Parts: sequence; C-alpha cells; structure tokens
Amino acid sequence: MYDNLNNEQKEAVLTTQGPVLILAGAGSGKTTAIVNRIAHLIKDLGVYPSQILAITFTNKASQEMKNRVKNLIGEDAINMWVTTFHASCVRILRREIDKLGYTKNFIIYDTYDQKTLIKDCIKELGINDKEITDKEIKNKIGEAKDNLISPDEFKNINQGNYRNNKIADAYLLYQKKLKLNNAVDFDDIICKTVELFIKNPEVLSFYQRKFKYVMVDEYQDTNKAQYELVYLLAKEHKNICVVGDDDQCIYEWRGANIRNILDFEKDYPGTKIIKLEQNYRSKSNILNAANGMIVKNHNRKDKTLRTEKEAGDKIKIYKAYSDINEGSFIAGQIKKLIDQDGKNLKDFAILYRTNAQSRIFEDSFNRIGIPYRILGGLKFYDRKEIKDILSYVKFLYNSSDDVSLRRIINVPKRSIGDTTVAKLQEFASNLDIPLFEAIDFINQDEKFSSRNTTALNKFYQMILNLKSKTELSVPELITEILKDTGYLEELKKSPDVEDRSRIENLEELVSAAAQFDESSEDKSLEAFLEKVTLVSDIDNYDETADTVVLMTVHSAKGLEFPVVFMVGMENGLFPGTSSFDNIEEMEESRRLCYVGITRAKELLYMSHATTRTVFGRTSSYAISDFIEEIPKDLKIYIGEETPVYHKMVKEDSVHSLRSLYKTDLKDKVETVIKHKDDGKAIPGQKVKHIKFGVGTIIKADSDGNCVKLTIAFDNMGIKTLMLDIAPLEFI
Repeated sequence: MYDNLNNEQKEAVLTTQGPVLILAGAGSGKTTAIVNRIAHLIKDLGVYPSQILAITFTNKASQEMKNRVKNLIGEDAINMWVTTFHASCVRILRREIDKLGYTKNFIIYDTYDQKTLIKDCIKELGINDKEITDKEIKNKIGEAKDNLISPDEFKNINQGNYRNNKIADAYLLYQKKLKLNNAVDFDDIICKTVELFIKNPEVLSFYQRKFKYVMVDEYQDTNKAQYELVYLLAKEHKNICVVGDDDQCIYEWRGANIRNILDFEKDYPGTKIIKLEQNYRSKSNILNAANGMIVKNHNRKDKTLRTEKEAGDKIKIYKAYSDINEGSFIAGQIKKLIDQDGKNLKDFAILYRTNAQSRIFEDSFNRIGIPYRILGGLKFYDRKEIKDILSYVKFLYNSSDDVSLRRIINVPKRSIGDTTVAKLQEFASNLDIPLFEAIDFINQDEKFSSRNTTALNKFYQMILNLKSKTELSVPELITEILKDTGYLEELKKSPDVEDRSRIENLEELVSAAAQFDESSEDKSLEAFLEKVTLVSDIDNYDETADTVVLMTVHSAKGLEFPVVFMVGMENGLFPGTSSFDNIEEMEESRRLCYVGITRAKELLYMSHATTRTVFGRTSSYAISDFIEEIPKDLKIYIGEETPVYHKMVKEDSVHSLRSLYKTDLKDKVETVIKHKDDGKAIPGQKVKHIKFGVGTIIKADSDGNCVKLTIAFDNMGIKTLMLDIAPLEFI
C-alpha cells in the first residue's frame, strides 16, 4: 500500500488522529501526501467525505488537490470541502450571515470598491487626504481585521494617537457604510466568520460536529484571523493536520505570523511532527545552495532538504556593469539556451524583488524578439471595461450596493453627471434608503430638474428590465447587459484603437462566464461573483503557454521552472535597505531568497549590477549578502569581473568615460587614491557605514583603478565593499 510514497510521506498519510504538523520542505511532494491522506481517511477508514475540510490559499492549489483526490476516490470527492480560506468562509456566511444583521445576498467589495468607499468616508469626516491617504487607511483597517480588532477596539487602543484616532473614525464609518450596502470586503470574509462563531455558539457547534478532520496547507502563511478560525473549527475533535514550511513564510508584511507554525505543538499538546525532507524538484547543487543560505536564519525549525538527483551545474553568478547590461545578458542567455540546448520559452522565469524591475527585461526581450508575459501586472478583472460590466452584475444581484450603482449610473454616458448624483446621494441619506430606491421618489423633490428626473427614471426602468432577466445563465445575462445598456454599441462606434481591445476583453468576459457555466457545480450569479472576486494572479497562470515568465519572487511561490534567473541581487534591493535595521525583516528576506532559489529545477542564475537606475537616479549597490552566503563550492562567477569603466581608466580614457556616462569618474578615482594616500583606507582604521554600522578595515586591496575594502562590522559580520561607491565615513 502507498508504494509510490517515501517513508515520511507514508507516515503523514497514516497518522490521522490528533494534531499533526507536517513540515514539508520545498518540492517535497506535500500535495501527494495530503491527497493520499484524504483518500486513506475515506477509503480505508470509512470517513464520510463531507466530514473532511481541506483548506489552502489559492483556487489553483485547491482545484489541483480536488482533482487529484477525485482521481483516487471517484465522485465521492464532490461532497468534500476542498477549498480556500476565503471560499470556505463565504460558503458559511451565505448560510449564516443574517445572524450578524446582513442579508444573504451580500456582495464582496474588491480593492477598487474599498478605495471608493474609504474616499467617501474621508470626505464625510473632513480628513485631509494629503495628510492621511486612503491607502494608509485601507492598510490599517486590513491589518486590524487580520488581527480581529473591531472598530471600537481600534478606537480604544488609539485614543492618545491623533493620526490613528482619525483612522479609527474612518474605520467605524467604513464598516457602517459596508453594512448599509449589504457588503463585506475581502478582509471581512474571515473575521466575520470568526465573529459569527464567537457570537453564535450553536452555529460553531454545527460546523465543529460537521468537520471531524481539518487539514490546512501553507500553514506558515496564516494570520491571526485564520489561525483563530482553524482553532475554533478543530477544537471539538482535535483531528487537525497542518502542512507548511517555516522557511517559506514570506508574507509577514501582509499579516502572516510565523509563530503559528513555530508554536503549533504548544497550541496543540500531543502534536505528532513529521518532516518531509526529500526534494523531488531541484538538482543537488541548487538544493544545497538553498540549504547553505537558509541555515543563517535562527527563527526556524531544524530540517535539511535532500535529493537523489545529480549535482547539476553550479549556481551561475553574473556581475553586470548596469541594469541595462543585466537585461541584455539574460536575454542573450535565454536565446542561447533555446538555440543550443533546445529549451522552450516556458522553461524560463525571471524573478525580481519589485514589479518596477520588469521594464529593463521587457525592453531587452522586445529588442531580440523573445515572447514574454508578466505575472502580477494589471489583472484581467481589474480592467475598466470588465469592472464596469461586473458592477452592473453586482448591482443586479444586490440593489443596496451604492458603490456599484455610482460606478454605472452614467456609464455609458446618459446625462447623469456628478452634480445630479450628489443631489441623489443627499436625498437618499435624508430618507436613509439606498440610492436606487431613492430614484423612485425624486419626483417629490424640487431640487431635481425635469432633465435630471427624465434621465434618472430612464436608468431606473432599464435596471428594472435587467433585473427581470437575472434568472438567465450568467453568460446570457452579461450579453443582455452589454446590449441593453448600450455599452458595447458605444465601443463599436469609437474610432479609438484601444476601444477595440476593450471589445475583445468583453468578449473574453463572456467566454469566461460560459466556461464557468459549463464547469461549475454551482452556476448561480453569486457563485460567479465570488469566483471573479476571489481570483488571484496565480489562479490565472497558464503553465502551458510558451513564453518566458516575468514575476516577483512572491508571485513565484508554488511554481517551478527548469531555468530561473534571480535578478537585482544587491544589498539595498534584495535584501532591501530596511532589512539591515531589523533582524526579523532580514530573516524574511532570506526566506524569500530561499523561495526563489528553490523554484529552479535544473539551472539557476543570480545576477547583480554595479550601477542601477532607480527613480531616475543612477546608484551603486554592493552584491547581495545572500549570494555571499551560498557556499563557495556551489557557485561560479561568469562574465567580466572588471567593469568597462575600470579598463578605460587604466588606459587614461577619462574623456571617453565622460561621454558615455556623463560623470567625472577621474575625480572619483583620484579621490579613492587620495583616501589611500592619506593613510585612511588601511587595516585597523575604524569606519561607519550608513546601514552596516561601525566596523574595522581588516584588508585593503588596490588594482590601480579602485580600492576594495574587507571590513569586519561589529553587528553585521564581514563585508567586502568598493571604497569609491560605498557610503563610508572614517572615524
């Protein structure tokens, strides 16, 4: 039985009672272990599929898990809850949210809807949006919800803080407006479910009895609200199995708490810990490089990944003269590997720390004709025309949704301007009713001109007509919206080339709705809205498309590629500057680098640039500490070691340098030599670095062009820096 599993995976499958912590390293076959565990519970132990709750973070992961379970146990898998945190909570709230004072046809506000509503709150409260931005308020509210802090609690906590007190007022009003619109935002979905369970013990008891076995994937990424949800659900039977890897906890910046996985056995006494350390993805040099770097973290569980794969190539470290040179080199390497080694475009991934870094590679790929796509750019469902039509759909589903109504009331243009909408808003507020309902009474108010009244009434009748069609299938309803509103007709009449692509996007929306209608068990309007609202970048990733993929390292989690280029590996970029002031941040940055390294199956390149243009300014950065932390025998430096300008200085071609770089590098070189001549840049000299702090020079080398210093810093270890570009002060 289970001959395809290794010993640790078998143990994970067969250990079914009580709390279980599966520490699953990168590429260790954790999904195989989870799906076989589920199959074992159902086929061998006779557990009803409906008694199992399996939760993960992305729709893509849950769908893969569901399909694999179905292959093992057949149609019984239909009755299982294999789902994401948010989808499972929405399913519970659809049944129970009336107990919190909402109606069951609530809608979910996305980021754009949230921003609109928060701006309304800022305006109503008279907050200076230059002093406190809507983005800051949104982030603070999201952080509070992740930590289960209610508006009243947030207000009490921040009584003495002027800024946060203003944000607390916005939080209170924002939640009030959400409820008036019968809406919840993305963060509400989980914290409202926890609130439901705490305030309604009989509801909690029902779900505790229902789910005798609870499994959670990617447990290292859970925040406080998710932790509490799982804790409440598993409290009755205590058959909880969590799978995760503390070395891949990379979302602390958005609420993930690494202590949830590190302290699991304290929270659940009697925990059985199982380590999956056999890696099936990467060649051993890549794996050992990841191991050699991550051991520098102190805040982690002890484990070491191993593989039976061959050593493979060493990690290739490329030093570029500039970020432009970095882009050209990588484009050239990809072309070479395709031409000489027969690689496909889809075999390559470019991983960077920030989205802004993609432009250089896009330019390089366009120059030599390499097809590429960016994961994490503008999402399909965030495009204006898509959001417009989805706002119609949301409003037809829930006519209390004032945010969606305000978006569509004059789209396409129908002579209902901002002034008319403001009058309507004031009129509705006085009557304490939703905007749409208020339109039915405007004939009684003299503030509205006959032109206003005619336009609003015409819109009102159009919406009533569309509401009568909500029994249609979702693709049919969207088609009717496009026709009856005149939206599609207006785009067709437009001479703007961009509007043609908008038409294509809308056609794709109808296709997406048709695909949903064909493949989903629940074909309702609410199910469709949930699907498009909860979709993530990774859910849309098509592994079969033959293009190079560009993405942030965060977006790459859960994916793998034969060849990976990790770019911009410089101190100040990866790790970022703030990491040098905070041990926790540095450890998270190191975990992020570990995630990047372990995406590679066969070849890994890591590149850094001597100069890089950031926000229009050319800056110099030292090579990333993370490259330095990879054991020497696992990496090889490729390309020119000496930047072009150093060769040119050697030949006294300073004039040529000025014309190329528009910088007087001669002065810079003379300054370097002067520093040494003054006797300052010598072993024993104390220095102060802007980020590394105080240190002592232990070695100074010069090749006639530049001075390279080896410095032992008091708190940051030994670093090698170039005197001419490092921000050093002699003390």
